[in-house]
Amino acid sequence: NTGHEALAGVEVEHFAVAGPERTPSSRVHGTAIAVLIAGRAESRTPGLLSGARLVAADAFHADAAGQDAADAFDIARALDRLAASAAKVVNLSFAGPANLVLERVVRAMLGRDMVLVAAAGNAGPNADPLFPAAYEGVVAVTAVDRRMRAYRQAAAGDHIDFAAPGVRLWTAASVRGGRFRSGTSYAAPFVSAALAALRAADPAATGPQAVERLADDAADLGPAGRDGTFGWGLVQTPEACADPAGTLLPAGGT
Repeated sequence: NTGHEALAGVEVEHFAVAGPERTPSSRVHGTAIAVLIAGRAESRTPGLLSGARLVAADAFHADAAGQDAADAFDIARALDRLAASAAKVVNLSFAGPANLVLERVVRAMLGRDMVLVAAAGNAGPNADPLFPAAYEGVVAVTAVDRRMRAYRQAAAGDHIDFAAPGVRLWTAASVRGGRFRSGTSYAAPFVSAALAALRAADPAATGPQAVERLADDAADLGPAGRDGTFGWGLVQTPEACADPAGTLLPAGGT
């Protein structure tokens, strides 16, 4: 919802790729993610990178049951347009089954030095890996609560890269104001924001180099070193946008 008060004055380029024969997706999820990333600092739901230029691609539509859904071809179209916009970091707050088309598109985007940050998914720690988070080279993000405990519905596995706040996180409602939300979708923007800040501060750094720097600075959680629940640990604020405490804080608290 580009008309949300938290996006007033924010540079947002929004486009949908689903054909006119499809029912448009709802605005609930996309608005919450967009505002969490770039919401106006003075609003009730400030973003992690308040006022940053945001390119918002809607690859979803409403299915027969009225639920938001997407197919691999629409996701591919959206990623292609994002690549054309010269986006260096793309937040993918969705998860689903493995798909050969999606895998090939992901590989192509990574080959263009685009960083893809994806939500690990909310199928539970014992579920099979979800995609695109589980594809090699994609940055997979899980969610933790304010006590640094893993979100009970978060996926787990060797592909997890980082943990970030994602339980009862304050962000935008679809029409106006805000509400608390939980899920790995809301954790992914913390890592996307950190990587965007790193790449903006050092344009010469490649995507993998930026991810490596973020891993080096992560606060270890769980067993020592990287693990299948928290990855490298809790994402921290890059020096490019560090607050005095040195921690990337949830927008509005958690």
